[in-house]
Amino acid sequence: MNRRRFVRSAAATSLALSPAGSLLAALAPDNAHRKNIGIQLYTLRDALAKDPAGTLKAVAAAGYQQVEPYGFPNCQPLIDGAKAAGLAIHSSHFEWDSVVNPKDEGMSDFMKILDKAKAAGLSHLVIPYLADGNRDSLDAYKKVAANANKAAEKAKAAGIQLAYHNHAFEFQPKEGGKCGFDVFTAEFSKDMKFELDVFWVKVGGHEPAALIEKLTGRVSQLHLKDLKAGIKVPEFGSLPPEAFKELGNGIIPMEPILVAAAKAGVVHCHVEQDHSPDPLASIRQSTAYLGKL
Repeated sequence: MNRRRFVRSAAATSLALSPAGSLLAALAPDNAHRKNIGIQLYTLRDALAKDPAGTLKAVAAAGYQQVEPYGFPNCQPLIDGAKAAGLAIHSSHFEWDSVVNPKDEGMSDFMKILDKAKAAGLSHLVIPYLADGNRDSLDAYKKVAANANKAAEKAKAAGIQLAYHNHAFEFQPKEGGKCGFDVFTAEFSKDMKFELDVFWVKVGGHEPAALIEKLTGRVSQLHLKDLKAGIKVPEFGSLPPEAFKELGNGIIPMEPILVAAAKAGVVHCHVEQDHSPDPLASIRQSTAYLGKL
């Protein structure tokens, strides 16, 4: 029995233990998150730099329905190529210093980004990262949270959802054993959401499906990627490139994550694979996994 058939069999067995057939709903081909699966385009950064239009056509051919660009608003070739390939664009990572380290009280740079996001038809913007100086203490995380809350209120007024994308470092214990993610869960306002990356949640020492369930109503989007077997977790340092795997080729069970996503009100799911020797082949494997469990 190959791995996919084994997973399918195990899932069917688990269905008897799941409430209201929720697992079966997650496995169904017309499950909203499978049907409208997206991809974070950072996965294909090298190919996009050489041939954005051709690469985005390949993304559509691989079965993706939407894309999430990076570097907004300085990513027009990605937006143009996606639209030409028939791919939807709802969300983008953006220049995060406009929120994390604003140059003025009015967050004028972020307001310009909001105007451009509205013009581009975006409904979600995501803070993708924090530099070392913005995450070296709990007070630093509190400052980020305060700025993010302020920006989220402005984004909401513009009809856009602001969210924060995690890595593993937010889960690293700091003063008193508390971590940055603890600060964010305690201090983010109702307008500020998470884009949870399930790979980095696992690397940070937590179970993704359980965390999604815990944060019901507070997770707007997910990043789906798999972790190679044998990688020690938690790990707050660097990882080897081979740690990043296609969906189904690692240790993170995706089916409970899709169940949790549906229950928690997640709007969009995006495949991402930070490193691969052949990114286009990898993204095809991930859609094959989602479609052929």
